[in-house]
Amino acid sequence: MKSLLCMAISGAAAAAGAQSPSAVLATPPAVAVRAGVASPVTSGASENFTGVVRISSPFQAIPPGRAGGATVTFEASARTAWHTHPLGQTLIVTAGLGLVQQQGRPAQAIRSGDVVTILANVRHWHGAGPVGPMTHVAIAEKEDGVSVTWQDQVTQQDYRTALASAGLGADTGQAARAYPRSETLSARQRAIPLIAAFMATSDMPRLNAALNQGLDAGLTVSEAKEVLVQLYAYAGFPRSLNGLGELLKVVEARRQRGIQDAPGREPVQAVATGHALAAAGQANQTEISGGPVQGAVFDFAPVINQFLQAHLFGDIFERDNLDWQSRELATVGALAATPGAEAQLLSHMRASLRVGLSAAQLRQLTQALADTVDPEAARRANEALTRALAAAPSV
Repeated sequence: MKSLLCMAISGAAAAAGAQSPSAVLATPPAVAVRAGVASPVTSGASENFTGVVRISSPFQAIPPGRAGGATVTFEASARTAWHTHPLGQTLIVTAGLGLVQQQGRPAQAIRSGDVVTILANVRHWHGAGPVGPMTHVAIAEKEDGVSVTWQDQVTQQDYRTALASAGLGADTGQAARAYPRSETLSARQRAIPLIAAFMATSDMPRLNAALNQGLDAGLTVSEAKEVLVQLYAYAGFPRSLNGLGELLKVVEARRQRGIQDAPGREPVQAVATGHALAAAGQANQTEISGGPVQGAVFDFAPVINQFLQAHLFGDIFERDNLDWQSRELATVGALAATPGAEAQLLSHMRASLRVGLSAAQLRQLTQALADTVDPEAARRANEALTRALAAAPSV
C-alpha cells in the first residue's frame, strides 16, 4: 500500500510539473530559422559604397550576443568606403574575386572560400575586382550600439592603385565583357532566361512570376529593365513594351507589400556616336561572334548589318549596366522560346561560350527551360548547345 501511495504521489507531481503544449509553444524558441525570402534585397547606400551593391539576409544576434552582419554582393568594381569597426570584422567570401586593403598596405586579392579577419579600429575597405561580382558574408560586433564608422570614399585612383598592388591589373574598361568562369548559374542568372522566354511568348502571368523570382534573387530593377529593353531587338517592340509594363506592375505590387527592391544603376560609360559608335558596334559584334559577320543575307541587304552594328551591338551592348553574360542568357532564353530562330539560337549559344559562360551553366539553362518554360524550348536550346560544344571541343 505504501509503495502504491508513493507511485501515485510521484505520478501526480510529474503531471503537475509537465508543461502543456500551449505553454511550450508560448516559450520563445532557442533555435530560430528565418527564411531567406523573408529579407528583401536592398541597395548599399551611396554615401557608404561606390557602384552597385546589394545587401541581403541581414542578421543581429539576440543579447547578450553582439554580432551582426549580412550577405553583401558587389558588382564589378563596386566597393565600400573606407571604414573601421570598433571590435573588428570577419568576411567570408562565398563567390567571385575581390580585394581588401588596409590603409598604408598593398591590397590583397580575395576569392571564394577565403576568410578575412580585420582587427579593431583598422581603417580599410573591400569590394569586387574589375571584371565580375564578388559576394561575402560580413560579420561585426557592436560596442555601445555601434558596429561600423564610415569614412571617405575610395577614389577611382585609389581603386586602380589597389588593383595593381593586388596583381589584378588596373584596366576596368572590360568589366561588362569578362567574368570569372563558374560551373553553376546563380539564382539571379537562372531567372534571366526565364524572364526572356516568357516575354518572347507574351506569357504575362509566368513573366510576372519570373520577374518576382529574379528580383528576389538580387536582380536590380535597372537590370530587369535592361533585359526587357534589349530583347526588343530579338522579340520586337510590342513584346518589349508589354514586358516593361509588367515589370512596372511587379515593382509597384512589391512596394505595396513593403519590399524595397534594389534600383541598380544607369549606364555610366559614355556611348559613342556617329562613326565611333559604328566602329564600337562592329568591334563588339566581332568579339561576340568570334570573327567578322559575313554572309549572303548581309551582302543582299547590307543595311541590316549596319543597324546591327550601330544599334544592337553599339547603342545597346555599350551600355554597361548589364554584363555580357547576362545579355547572352537573355538572348538565348528568348530565342529558345521562338520557333524558327534555331540559326540565331545556335549563334548565340556559341556567343555565350565566348563571353565566359561554361558548358555546365548552359546545361543548367536548358534544364531550367525544361522545368519551367516548355519542353520544345528546352529541346531547341539543348540541340543548339550540343552543336556549339561540338564546334568547340576544348570547352
